[in-house]
Amino acid sequence: MEVIFHEKQEGSLCAQHCLNNLLQGEYFSPVELSSIAMQLDEQERMRMAEGGVTSEDYRTFVQQPSGNMDDSGFFSIQVISDALSVWGLELTLFNSPEYRNLGIDPINEKAFICNYKEHWFTVRKLGKQWFNLNSLLTGPELISDTYLALFLAQLQQEGYSIFVVKGDLPECEADQLLQMVQVQQMQRPRLIGEDAAARDQRRVQRSEAGVEGDRLYNSSAMVDEDDDNLQKALALSRQQIDMEDEEADLRRAIQLSMQGGHQSDITEPLVSNTPQSSGNSEPEPLTSEELRQRRQAYFEKQQVKMEHLSSKGLKQTTNAQTMDSADGASEENMLKAATNMSLDTRKQSSKSAEEN
Repeated sequence: MEVIFHEKQEGSLCAQHCLNNLLQGEYFSPVELSSIAMQLDEQERMRMAEGGVTSEDYRTFVQQPSGNMDDSGFFSIQVISDALSVWGLELTLFNSPEYRNLGIDPINEKAFICNYKEHWFTVRKLGKQWFNLNSLLTGPELISDTYLALFLAQLQQEGYSIFVVKGDLPECEADQLLQMVQVQQMQRPRLIGEDAAARDQRRVQRSEAGVEGDRLYNSSAMVDEDDDNLQKALALSRQQIDMEDEEADLRRAIQLSMQGGHQSDITEPLVSNTPQSSGNSEPEPLTSEELRQRRQAYFEKQQVKMEHLSSKGLKQTTNAQTMDSADGASEENMLKAATNMSLDTRKQSSKSAEEN
């Protein structure tokens, strides 16, 4: 399709586009067509002057604007016919009785010029195929041989005047190339106004799509940011709860340790060697001296056991060394011993309470 010459509409210069699309080149300009139109106006004026320049018809003709062109760029069929006569081409009215009597099939012609309401366009055969070269289209429109007669009949029904171009058209590259190959058109061209409207609509849709995409992107970014903030808040909350749980456990452990130590050292009664009073009276607590003596006795008993176990593999040491070793016992062992003694005291107290 690129090889086909196709001038698109500019202003009201459809007659110029019609001629150039027919001849497949930039053969005519508005200046040249205007010159032809002025020559035709002068010829008509001279014919009217033959009846006398003082006649009413002549004065009326002179006062009227030109019928061959106007300021918008329109040119009459006479201008187009004179322009084609330079190339030895003539125009015949398609629906005239003379042409109908010839019985020529439209596909055997070379070209047609169509006019409706001051708009001109060309339908031409290039190679073995027909094309609608209307300057209002975005490009050449392929017309099949079977559709050509229907297309021309439809134009006539719409009020178009159709002229058959007679004579040999100048050679062109498109005609030579399409003699060897045929083209296929996947999509028909649109009218220029429709194409511009479609481009504007696509531009608006792309703009709206871009705005919507930005809106969705920003919304997605805000959601992602909210999710991140929520995850961070949950992590901090779990961390704070874990710290609070650890602190609570530590406080409970310290409190239980303090309660256990206080009861074992001060308030826990020792039942085994303490006389019980009748009734529901509480056992008397041990004094500090009695508690120290009992601890001392417990450590001596433990020391004896340790000496007995170590007598097989170690040398027996003196009582002073044993006491030094006992005094150097770790704080952890002393705590365990005090705890065991406190448990024994609790058991004995519970047993005494059950017997009473």
